Amino acid sequence: MKTVGFIGLGVMGQSMVRNLMKAGFEVQAYTRTKEKAADLFAEGVRWCDSVEAVCQNADAVITIVGYPSDVESLYFGDGMILQSAEPGTLVIDMTTSSPLLAERIADAAIDRSLLPLDAPVTGGDVGAKNGTLSILVGGGEYAFTKARPLFEAMGQSIERMGYAGSGQYGKLANQIAIAGIMMGNAEMLAFTKRAGLNPDQLRQTIRGGAAGSWTLENLVPRMIVEDYAPGFFIKHFLKDMKLALESAEQLNIKLPSLELAYKLYSILEENGYGENGTQALIEYYMHQDV
Repeated sequence: MKTVGFIGLGVMGQSMVRNLMKAGFEVQAYTRTKEKAADLFAEGVRWCDSVEAVCQNADAVITIVGYPSDVESLYFGDGMILQSAEPGTLVIDMTTSSPLLAERIADAAIDRSLLPLDAPVTGGDVGAKNGTLSILVGGGEYAFTKARPLFEAMGQSIERMGYAGSGQYGKLANQIAIAGIMMGNAEMLAFTKRAGLNPDQLRQTIRGGAAGSWTLENLVPRMIVEDYAPGFFIKHFLKDMKLALESAEQLNIKLPSLELAYKLYSILEENGYGENGTQALIEYYMHQDV
């Protein structure tokens, strides 16, 4: 593989593209707002003016966009990915999306002799920048093996979870765990502050014990100084939690902690925090009358 078509040059996508280029891949990208990715185009990424153009001469087409509706519109329809990609092309959706949609895309892609994978990622803006993302993959073994060099350029922990949709189920399971961890850390920090303790001193003390976590290392320091710049938007986390709750209903399992996290983050979004990072959850606990 040599040429990668890429759609979705947001916080995550731009860093992922840079790591693909560092690994020697040529990247051609489509974005609706060219100016937002001007730096990438100055660095050598070739801009395409349509989805059809980004698929031309591409060995793989990668998407990482906002919502399942965005994914669906990119893959289905005239001039879209499934119609424009050449047979044998890897088509890899790295958006956190619906497992059922991933299955639909896979079925349609296979009918056109394409190689579909759903491969959502976790690790946030830091992981995307450092090339240390965890990548959870659903799809066939042959497609997964062929795509591995791409994944290795962007991530560190790469696992095939099963067939189509399995990557999405794996990512939703990850988001369920994160929702609980975020609440636990925010409650810990709010309690610490109300008790008059030094929050960073406490964080440093407990980090080596059972309370240690990626969130404690990377997001609690941001909570302490009220830095809510988004590594991962609240509005996107709400989308993920909603997908997980819908899947849980389909699987006939109750997830009360996730339901509570969804409620708390919904309150924050209603009060203007949707564009902030998920660490802004501390605002609910410090100002519970928001």
